[in-house]
Amino acid sequence: MAVYTDVQDEELEGFLAGYDLGRLMACKGIAEGVENSNFLLRTSRGSFILTLYEKRVNAADLPFFIGLMEHLAARGLTCPQPVKNRAGAALGTLSGRPAAIVTFLDGMWLRRPGVPHCGALGEALGKLHLAGADFPMRRKNALSVDGWRPLYQATASRADGVQQGLAEMVADELELLEKRWPHDLPEGVIHADLFPDNVFFLGDRLSGLIDFYFACTDTLAYDVAVCLNAWCFEPDQSFNVTKGRALLAGYQRVRKLDQAERAALPLLSRGAALRFLLTRLLDWLETPPGALVRRKDPLEYRRKLRFHQKVASARDYGLEDA
Repeated sequence: MAVYTDVQDEELEGFLAGYDLGRLMACKGIAEGVENSNFLLRTSRGSFILTLYEKRVNAADLPFFIGLMEHLAARGLTCPQPVKNRAGAALGTLSGRPAAIVTFLDGMWLRRPGVPHCGALGEALGKLHLAGADFPMRRKNALSVDGWRPLYQATASRADGVQQGLAEMVADELELLEKRWPHDLPEGVIHADLFPDNVFFLGDRLSGLIDFYFACTDTLAYDVAVCLNAWCFEPDQSFNVTKGRALLAGYQRVRKLDQAERAALPLLSRGAALRFLLTRLLDWLETPPGALVRRKDPLEYRRKLRFHQKVASARDYGLEDA
């Protein structure tokens, strides 16, 4: 989440007039995240999240995201639900951007998740994958291996200004991953961005998942690799194998990884690290002045990538033998 587009009071009031949400009491921009403009709305009927879709979000993909949240909730997963306007539509236009309102989830995200939280996250990810198995819509992952070279090309000439040698390192890693990337592993709906700030807890209980705007149809084990990167490294980017073991055990209590997925996990984890290195690098270089957004350090993922490059097998992540 972030804020790139300012919304004028008159525009917001006109937009909300189409909804049955009561009187607007407050609207506050949310600085977390990097993709869309998000606002916390407080009305006389409760709290809601308003999202204006920007940047990498294709308006044609929005029915997929909206439908997926409804589908997952119907199967017991706690996630935001789209709020439909009086005409029955979940999508509208505000300040020249596609816009939607979703329900507000109670809870908070954890800056320093512990081992039990990683286990709960693993279980929730497994449940998401099972719940999405019969979702009828498909959406290609635009930020999988086929999408990394354009990101590299957009940043290569400036990458060494962030850190000397970064462009060459990315080029070498990209070439390797393009040659070795697996294309025959089990697929389904994945979240693709399940970082701690997209997972809410009430105490130690996981209370919900948010921000499905990278969700797509792709390799299920790649989603596990994203979570290993996002949840199991310490602030110095050392891998915490106890957290990894808890995350993987939680996932496998719900959905077992097959032998091919287990063998591919180190390569998938390298790919996930490169994906976030590249998108963070592009955002670092191109975030517009004045945007209410906290830029994220791309070099965090260079350090994580170095760890994955040395991994011999999924056991190094804490995955127990089958």
